[in-house]
Formats: sequence, C-alpha cells, structure tokens
Amino acid sequence: MNNEKINILQTVANVKEYKNMVLSNVNDHVVRVAVIDGEFHWHHHEADELFMVLEGELIIDLPEEKQIHLGPGEIYTVPAFTYHRTRSNGRTVNLCFEKKDTDINGA
Repeated sequence: MNNEKINILQTVANVKEYKNMVLSNVNDHVVRVAVIDGEFHWHHHEADELFMVLEGELIIDLPEEKQIHLGPGEIYTVPAFTYHRTRSNGRTVNLCFEKKDTDINGA
C-alpha cells in the first residue's frame, strides 16, 4: 500500500474483529493499523513501539500494574524490551509505528 493515498478510517470501517495490517513502509519502519476489541497477550519487542489512537480508547498494560489510557489523537511509546499488553473495552482503532522486522506476535 505504498505511494498511494489511504483513508485509514475507511480502510477499517467494516472491521469488527481484531486485525493488524501494514499501511505503509517508511525506510526501515512500518505503519500498521490495528482494530482491537478485547485484549492482546503480554509480549515485548526488541525495538521501541509507538501507538497512536484514532478511534476509541486503547489501554496499554505495563509491568507493576501501570496502565496508559490513550484516546483519539494521543500517542505513547513503549520502550524496547518492555513487556506490555494492549487492550480495549470496545472497538478501538490505532496506528502503530515500529521497525519493519518486528515480530508483531511478540515474545
């Protein structure tokens, strides 16, 4: 999906279940869009991961029971090697900026 105009919200308008897809490649990074309604498992990555919410509320659980709540227009970067879990209490659409070779299933 590189070198073309993309309307992110139209791309995921009919997505109801968890889906994570690459929208664009930027140098050695990717921009992903994810639709989540529920929770993803605990994991970590070898590089930083930035989340930006477009719709809904994304909750990022971190060690020691710390939580980050993100609403539309808000961003947060999870540092490399930090265990985390993303979840939502309703349909949420977020962008994720990460290195191209990141295993999105995590360790």
